[in-house]
Amino acid sequence: MKKFRYREDVEKWLEPMDYRGFWVAVAPYDLVLQRKEHCDQMLASGELEMDTAIDVLKHMALMELVEKFDLVRKPIPPRLKVVESH
Repeated sequence: MKKFRYREDVEKWLEPMDYRGFWVAVAPYDLVLQRKEHCDQMLASGELEMDTAIDVLKHMALMELVEKFDLVRKPIPPRLKVVESH
């Protein structure tokens, strides 16, 4: 099971997943999502397009994992400016 430190870690983890890989990857986290069988049925009947299904599922998983692990956005590093002294 992957550990996450920031919200962006979850986004990066989810991004490359396909439909099948998504279900395998999120299974250990015990998320409350639409049942896979229901999604499969909607895809098979044409009620739902694959791109839409995976986008929505990834967003739902992201929201649950962020809440479950109390994740925040990665802090923006400070920008340093070099100043010449005279």
